[in-house]
Amino acid sequence: MSTNLKREFLSLLEKDTEFRYAVAGYLGLSEILKKMDALIEEQHKLWENQNRLWENQNRLWEEIKSLREDQHKLWENQNKLWEEIRTLREGQNKLWENQNRLWEEVKSLREGQNKLWENQNRLWEEIRSLREEQHKLWEEVKSLREGQNKLWEEVKALREGQNKLWESHNRLSDRVGKLEVRVGRLEKSVDRLRDAMIAGFGELGKFAGVTFESFVRRFLSRYLRGIGVLSKGGRLVRVVIDGEEINIFSEEPLIVGEVTAYAESVDEINKLLRKVNLVREKYGKEPLRKYLIVLRASKSVAYELKKIARENNIELILGKIM
Repeated sequence: MSTNLKREFLSLLEKDTEFRYAVAGYLGLSEILKKMDALIEEQHKLWENQNRLWENQNRLWEEIKSLREDQHKLWENQNKLWEEIRTLREGQNKLWENQNRLWEEVKSLREGQNKLWENQNRLWEEIRSLREEQHKLWEEVKSLREGQNKLWEEVKALREGQNKLWESHNRLSDRVGKLEVRVGRLEKSVDRLRDAMIAGFGELGKFAGVTFESFVRRFLSRYLRGIGVLSKGGRLVRVVIDGEEINIFSEEPLIVGEVTAYAESVDEINKLLRKVNLVREKYGKEPLRKYLIVLRASKSVAYELKKIARENNIELILGKIM
């Protein structure tokens, strides 16, 4: 390392605190001591060089004694030599100043090291406290394991009971499956009966002087009261909402329906969907039930009506399919 680089390094250590701490942290205290040993060794070399200079100076005086005729030149050389010596002394003084600063840094590092030891002692206290807590935790875990073993015994007993329940459930499912088949058949029979009743009401209305629409409202009102959808005194009515006539209506629960004697096309179900949207926007909720009751319809129209009704969750009641 050159002399200028050493001086720049020492200057940075002196002036730049962050750099000084970074170097100290990187090298560690032992590295600083090594550097100080190297510094002392350099100082010894300077003393040796200085002794050599004195030896050279003695030789120079001997040369001056023998070469008095060239005394003027010797005096000039001697003056130059003294200038070099003065420069060396100044450099030596700077070295002593830098060494003092290094000792100050070492003192500061020792204080920092003492603080580190204090923090380390606190850390050991925390670790000891954590170990005590860990021991307590292990005791709790041991207690939990004992409770877990008891719980597993209970679970084992529950599993045995559950297996028995599953066996009973499977037997019951078989019976329910058979009942569902019977109920499906019964529902189809009820639907056919209901459609037949609607058709019959249509024919009867001609002779009784009652409109088909009135018959349907009375019939559906009684049916919905019977299954608990309408209250005991509840009934379906005809209303006009925003200029739109609705054949079958209930506000609570919300029910919307359309009644027609003959469906020539799917316009009747589209009309119902338009009225459902109107009611949905006015009351802010989806109707509980939507009905389309048709007394007569062709086979092709009935097919389309059934398809649209399934897609829109509409209960379709057809009297006669021609």
